[in-house]
Amino acid sequence: MAEDIADRLKRYLATGGFQQFLNIELIGCDAKAGTVEVRLPWKPEFERGPGTKQWHGGPMAALIDIVGDFALIAMVGRGLPTIDLRIDYLRPAIDTDLFAAGRTSRAGKSIGFADVEVKDKAGRVVALGRGAYSTLPPQS
Repeated sequence: MAEDIADRLKRYLATGGFQQFLNIELIGCDAKAGTVEVRLPWKPEFERGPGTKQWHGGPMAALIDIVGDFALIAMVGRGLPTIDLRIDYLRPAIDTDLFAAGRTSRAGKSIGFADVEVKDKAGRVVALGRGAYSTLPPQS
């Protein structure tokens, strides 16, 4: 029996050192729609400045990149390298877990695009991102 895409994404999160450090949790995945939802729990290592409990943009950018990639993996079935990543930080995220929803907007023969929305635990949008990923088959 082929591995379920949600199980594959969970395995990616459980086996990658950086993903393990981030501690991202897969909440939902729809391969047909090319969507994923994840939660990134707050930890002090993500703090922008001492005592602020404000998220640094770096972990948020990593979250957006991973979620965009996962949205395309859900459709394409394999990991894809990032070509470009654009992020708009809309408001500070303070002392909160982050919830990210990624949606494949295009899965072409050479490039795929995914849009990601990041919310705080109150449901406020704190960042928006768009990633471009190479969908070319891997070269041997």
